[in-house]
Amino acid sequence: MTEEQLEVEALAGARDGQRVLRLSGPLTMATVSVLHGAVREQTAASLIIDLSQVPYIDSSGLGALIHAYVSHQKGGRRIALAGANQRAKALLQMTKVEQLFSIFPTLAEAEQGLA
Repeated sequence: MTEEQLEVEALAGARDGQRVLRLSGPLTMATVSVLHGAVREQTAASLIIDLSQVPYIDSSGLGALIHAYVSHQKGGRRIALAGANQRAKALLQMTKVEQLFSIFPTLAEAEQGLA
């Protein structure tokens, strides 16, 4: 049995001071360390986490997103989520975590919204 992996691609955002982390794969206990490392490397004023290629998020993945939020807020930086599927959106709503983030349907809307 092969374990699913999470790939994180760091990209420049559409505007100065923006960075995008494009995630591909499940955000789970087995993969959160990849996200933690990628978030730690980001110093831009605004960070967008693109979840459009994330099929599901478990409780550890949710904790990693909250950790990213807290670390960016402490540094006076902004963070947003983009492209979450219905399953991920339901998790964010059920746990009330959606109140922490600016959440956008697409990456382009997130880049515009954080302009």
